[in-house]
Amino acid sequence: MFAKVIVDISNDELDRIFDYSVGDLSLEPGCRVTVPFGKKQIEGYVIDITDATDCPPEKIKQVTARLDDYPVITQEMLALMRYMCNRYHLRVIDALRLFIPTQMRNGKVKELTRKYVFVNPELAEPRSLIRASAQGQMAALNYVLQKGEVSLTEINTVCSAASVRNLLARDILRERNVEIKRSPYVNLAVNENSVTLTQEQNAVVNAVMSSSGKTFLLHGVTGSGKTEVYMHCIAKVLSLGKTAIMLVPEISLTPQVLSSFRARFGARVALLHSGLSAGERFDEWRRLITGEAVVAVGARSAVFAPMKNVGIIIIDEEHDGSYTSESNPRYVTAEVAEFRKQFNGCNIILGSATPSIESYYKAQNGEYELLELKNRINKRPLPDISIINMCNEIMGGNTGVFSAKLESELYKCIEAGNQAIIFINRRGYSSYVMCRSCGYVAKCEQCDVSLVYHKEEGALKCHYCGNRYKMLTACPKCGSEHIKRGFLGTEQVAEKLKEMFPGETVLRMDNDTTQNKNAHMSILGDFASKKAKILVGTQMIAKGHDFPDVTLVGIVDADMSLHFTDYRSVERTYQLITQVAGRAGRDKKPGTVVLQTYSPNHYVYRFAMSGDYKLFYGKECNLREVTQFPPFTKIVRILVSGENEVEVKNALGGIYEKIKILSQGDKRFVYLNCMWAPMKLIKNQRRAQVLMRVLPEYDSISRIYEIADEAKTNKINIIVETNPNDLS
Repeated sequence: MFAKVIVDISNDELDRIFDYSVGDLSLEPGCRVTVPFGKKQIEGYVIDITDATDCPPEKIKQVTARLDDYPVITQEMLALMRYMCNRYHLRVIDALRLFIPTQMRNGKVKELTRKYVFVNPELAEPRSLIRASAQGQMAALNYVLQKGEVSLTEINTVCSAASVRNLLARDILRERNVEIKRSPYVNLAVNENSVTLTQEQNAVVNAVMSSSGKTFLLHGVTGSGKTEVYMHCIAKVLSLGKTAIMLVPEISLTPQVLSSFRARFGARVALLHSGLSAGERFDEWRRLITGEAVVAVGARSAVFAPMKNVGIIIIDEEHDGSYTSESNPRYVTAEVAEFRKQFNGCNIILGSATPSIESYYKAQNGEYELLELKNRINKRPLPDISIINMCNEIMGGNTGVFSAKLESELYKCIEAGNQAIIFINRRGYSSYVMCRSCGYVAKCEQCDVSLVYHKEEGALKCHYCGNRYKMLTACPKCGSEHIKRGFLGTEQVAEKLKEMFPGETVLRMDNDTTQNKNAHMSILGDFASKKAKILVGTQMIAKGHDFPDVTLVGIVDADMSLHFTDYRSVERTYQLITQVAGRAGRDKKPGTVVLQTYSPNHYVYRFAMSGDYKLFYGKECNLREVTQFPPFTKIVRILVSGENEVEVKNALGGIYEKIKILSQGDKRFVYLNCMWAPMKLIKNQRRAQVLMRVLPEYDSISRIYEIADEAKTNKINIIVETNPNDLS
């Protein structure tokens, strides 16, 4: 017998199957093994077992060892691997690595065991074997008899370690290894609430559960009870002996979702996301692959949960860009979920208050089935939104962070004992540092971006490569000390609020304050328990959170995402405004939203005020059709990068000429051009691109991959992206 093995090396030249003799080992597809490779022993994955091989007998080596008691890659994941390699042009090993915890490779994490001691059950009178003078041994024996079983660490702490060793040596006590499961968020508060579904919610649950093999788009306004619908659907799926996957876009949402799910489903829930420790992720993954846990909750990577007989996959906030992986290995979560749907015959629910234009288009055209929750729970009204023209504020002499309206509402909110959320989608203290004398702007040496000032750290930081620089005291170009700081960020907003409310705690939640493990849970927990009245944050506070005492949401700079050179900029602005506004007035108290903008007449704000998604969709969809952008076309980008500008230009030119020949006479090509990328330099890499828009039925993407591969060298990196989230 022969094993077809993929070795655990990510390299184009080694992206192929190697045949090994099985020998006396019991192997099956999906097993993790060690094999001789060159002069080393290396890990690999068995993807098939065959009776024959085309490899010459003298070149066949034997699998050295099987590393696990069970296949770590399921049959479904092996099929998914083949789909992803074909769909996204991935190396096989890069796809396989998605399916197991990273630290599991090379034995970097293993089961956690502790030694426990117990009295030898074969002894009728163990005390009779201890001399009366051996008081330490008798104390240790009595302690174990009282406890029944006790960890070796504990008994060595309370009793004489020498006495314990003596009892073990004489077989009066015995020891065994007990596995200790590392469970994330063990101190998370769990509160079970008995909920009766509304008529709307019941209709959605019944529609989902009366079908199989369908994808549903659940369009529910903020506060309409989508999470409760998800849990009822999962409960029904579990009652049929199936499993479920629940995805959320932000790690910050997982503690809140996990709390609700643990209250409903107990220990049957496992959590998967990148914020867990290596041990926690490994143990949660094993609980899923062994069937101990039957509900997987997590961020994007949880779509690969190693579960069998999946009954439902739920992608909450389906519009969120984090569901697309834009670094190797690239994939789209919804497409992976569609594969698993086909494999298992299950349903998918894509939920959002602001569905992506592409998803709603599919629902309108019958590819998805549209379900709606049009009302908030108990018919609570959506918050009242006020649009504030910041140009008028400046003309009136107000050059501060907050408009008069937002300041007034903040004071009223805090005085009434309520809570406020202040949203600004820019972290740091100020977005750039500029010399007022000569116009010099401090930029990263390795990236074509301005540096962001972080006051608490006293540093300038690049948000692309992470480089840090000292804050300027004088212009390095002209020597002037007239240094101006640009647009404000979360740090500066929080500072202003502390000045306004010196007696109140102001929490800040962004990438800088959530670096440590459990930081998300700590900040949100403090806010939920009203240890702070004001929460300032970026988009990680904009969706999914439910705080009953939040009556005010302030959006400091609504225009921030509006003027990007990206066809999705208006859509993303609408989504962010609607999502963050939806945090206000979710309980009995009415909500108010104050939205500050320098472009108050833009149509996106009119639709955001009315809360009418369908009108917004109609307007935006019409623009996309006229300009031939997705969903009416597909954007394909070939991104070329390298340190040498000339080599990048030459590679780009070669690719462009081949694509131009490919496109000639093909009416499926709508647009084709080449240019430098908007961010020409990132991490010391010069970046250029070929951009094309093709009709949705274009199916020759494999030829585009071939052209890109032909241009790759050791010095030039080339990636192909379809409908990328980020075109910078």
